[in-house]
Amino acid sequence: MRQAKPVRSALFVPGNREDRMQKAPRFGADALILDLEDAVAVPDKPRARILVRKMVEQLGRAGQTVFVRVNDFGTGMTWADLDAIVCPELYCVMLPKVTGPEDVRKTDVILEFLERKNGMEPGSVLIDPVLETAQGMRQAYEVATASERVAHLGGLTGKDGDIARAIGFRWTTEGHEAFYYISKVLLDARAAGVPYPIGGRGWWDIQDLAGLRVEAERTRNFGYTGMLLIHPSHVPIVNEVFTPTPEEIAHWKELIAAVEQCEREGRSVVTFNGMMVDTAHVKVARDMLRWAAALGVV
Repeated sequence: MRQAKPVRSALFVPGNREDRMQKAPRFGADALILDLEDAVAVPDKPRARILVRKMVEQLGRAGQTVFVRVNDFGTGMTWADLDAIVCPELYCVMLPKVTGPEDVRKTDVILEFLERKNGMEPGSVLIDPVLETAQGMRQAYEVATASERVAHLGGLTGKDGDIARAIGFRWTTEGHEAFYYISKVLLDARAAGVPYPIGGRGWWDIQDLAGLRVEAERTRNFGYTGMLLIHPSHVPIVNEVFTPTPEEIAHWKELIAAVEQCEREGRSVVTFNGMMVDTAHVKVARDMLRWAAALGVV
């Protein structure tokens, strides 16, 4: 099974625009999502599949982490999309409008067939199920455990998007209407062992960078490790927010060192920077350092 990567920023790029796909790596997103779904009109999808396959190979060989968002099973185009794009350079398939675990299981079977067809090790391509229906969100845990390939599941909401229509909430700046859905899916994802959940409320206001920063901070505070983005100008802010700071890294290292010193001295009570700490704090600090190391900042 392919090792999942931490993804702070995943930037959507239209799959029918070769020029944009070629330019996209310069913006610094951890991952690019080449889009065969909403960004491409139905008559243009056959041509877009050819372009996306070409760019997956080209970008992947250059070291870029590449997702492809395919069309959902209700369209009848999922198989053709997958057949066109599965190759060794493809990191992950983004599966939209997932209604339940069966969608993930079907994708798993198709991917294994195509991997073998292309001489690849089974499990080479991961799955990111996108929960845009009420049924999908209600069954988030079942979706997350439907395949070992699931690596980046998260709760996603957006202004006047599919999930807003499915549930009926009205988008607000404060975001209270979405907190339950975002938290519920995150809890299910963590319980299922999903390593790097990407989620939060999608940010559609391209020019409101201050609002984006607030939303990114809130999403990280929930416990997500990254966000999906629609505009290149959002990448630097999101990367910054989801990268542990030098101060945080130093704090985690010092906390671990203090507890280990206390254990060597045979003391059972540890005070660090005025706070009582125990084994749980050490485990959190070590987890955070592993995440920082995976991002390459330790």
